[in-house]
Amino acid sequence: MTTMTNASVREFKMPDVGEGLTEAEILKWYVQPGDTVTDGQVVCEVETAKAAVELPIPYDGVVRELHFPEGTTVDVGTSIIAVAVAGGAVAEEAPAPAPAEEPAEPAEKPAARKPVLVGYGVSTSSTRRRPRRTPATDTAAEQATVAAQPELNGHGAAAAGRERPLAKPPVRKLAKDLGVDLASVTPTGPDGIITREDVHAAVAAVEAPREQPTPVPAPAAPVSYDTARETRIPIRGVRKATAAAVVGSAYTAPHVTEFVTVDVTRTMKLVEELRQDKEFTGLRVNPLLLIAKALLVAIRRNPDINASWDEAAQEIVVKHYVNLGIAAATPRGLIVPNIKDAHAKTLPQLAESLGELVSTAREGKTSPAAMQAGTVTITNVGVFGVDTGTPILNQGESAILAVGAIKPQPWVHKGKVKPRQVTTLALSFDHRLVDGELGSKVLADVAAILENPKRLITWA
Repeated sequence: MTTMTNASVREFKMPDVGEGLTEAEILKWYVQPGDTVTDGQVVCEVETAKAAVELPIPYDGVVRELHFPEGTTVDVGTSIIAVAVAGGAVAEEAPAPAPAEEPAEPAEKPAARKPVLVGYGVSTSSTRRRPRRTPATDTAAEQATVAAQPELNGHGAAAAGRERPLAKPPVRKLAKDLGVDLASVTPTGPDGIITREDVHAAVAAVEAPREQPTPVPAPAAPVSYDTARETRIPIRGVRKATAAAVVGSAYTAPHVTEFVTVDVTRTMKLVEELRQDKEFTGLRVNPLLLIAKALLVAIRRNPDINASWDEAAQEIVVKHYVNLGIAAATPRGLIVPNIKDAHAKTLPQLAESLGELVSTAREGKTSPAAMQAGTVTITNVGVFGVDTGTPILNQGESAILAVGAIKPQPWVHKGKVKPRQVTTLALSFDHRLVDGELGSKVLADVAAILENPKRLITWA
């Protein structure tokens, strides 16, 4: 039973603010015990494996307790803050009386809908009870199993004068090979069926007394190091997720990287012209904008590059939309938010989306949703003065384009050697679904557009 109070305590649990996240680190508390909070007020900032996220409280009240200090990593589903809610909005559990003898077949009780926390979804569990098993139903179930499985028991013959243990033929063979009497095994499977684990547990129980107890070693002394000569940084949050993702991608997708060096002088001139265009006033206009547009046009001309490999279904999934990822270096590590439906955006719209993406990433406010469902990615290593690189694919994507530094170089132009603005592009792709011809066509199209940006009009 439950009792209502005038000031009940609500426990706010760490929600799954992303897709399948299991933990988050509390970066900063915005409230302290005794503070009044209102529904929707941000109470703390947490860092997940994907981004820093602010958590709003879903009810009004007064902060009773903060369960964890800043810097603590907390599992999803663990209570992080207690709030006293006025008006008895929440019931406090009272000790329930001892239940009376359960009837043989109790009536089903309707499932109660539990409160929902952001990020958890609606609970689908049911409070329906299974009917109590009776000797008659046990016997019927066992007889049906025995009739369907007339095999011998673990010792080669049915035991006389006792009930035949329930087990599947492979389990009976395992018991026979290990010399285990199934009648002595405690079943843990559904309806009293003996499982392979039960047989192994029976063997372990017999062998355990024969083994001498092993003394528990004393805890190892912490490894010491010279703090003046070394700095150790815990691997967590975005950096931990990035490390796992690139390792998984490198060892799953067979990478191929192709390179092309291209004269982008005309593209750089177009960038300067667009900066003076009234339609782009207040927008972020730079070479990356035109490179992104060139890649989108190349994908339109070669749509099979925009795909993913479904290992479970053994299928290639061609996407009819482009969620364009832009790799961004942030104080918390490398993240790759993406522009949703970038293929459908005009050049000014693409410029606006790029500006918002970069600003949000620098502020550390990129949401987990913004980093999900990417299809292809651009990484601009040229901002660091690097000529190019061999980028690793984001998991679930088929291609990533690396853009090197744009700088003046001697170049043959119209039969003469002249200083021109030149860059090197590198396209890595998943060779399971992108062959050399397709990858080469995409890279060549991007290079051709950047060399002569008028193709943005003629090829669009």
